[in-house]
Amino acid sequence: MIKELKHDPQQCNQRIMAVHDAMYILNGRWKISIIASLCFNTLRFSDLLREVEGISGKMLSRELKNLEENQLVTRTVLKTQPITVEYQLTEYGHTLKEVIDSLAKWGHNHRKKITGKE
Repeated sequence: MIKELKHDPQQCNQRIMAVHDAMYILNGRWKISIIASLCFNTLRFSDLLREVEGISGKMLSRELKNLEENQLVTRTVLKTQPITVEYQLTEYGHTLKEVIDSLAKWGHNHRKKITGKE
């Protein structure tokens, strides 16, 4: 005899809404790559431009500004000549590291499943 699972529509709706909220903040092609790059180091703008392959400077600037507005990234202007700008994850931004690690693991396993290669 199979035990029927009880479906709680309110709990399901809350979970779906939470996923929608997360996807709204992390949407787009670049944000997760930017966050993943910043999980390990504080990086200058030019370093991020190299690290996030394929992103334009204008798009990187826009995405960093959005991540800063959502309190995931901080921007620090150093008094150097020429001026250097560094970006790092906030303490709150570091809470996404587990999500990034899970995505990376899933991506690795998916690639292996589809291609048969590591």
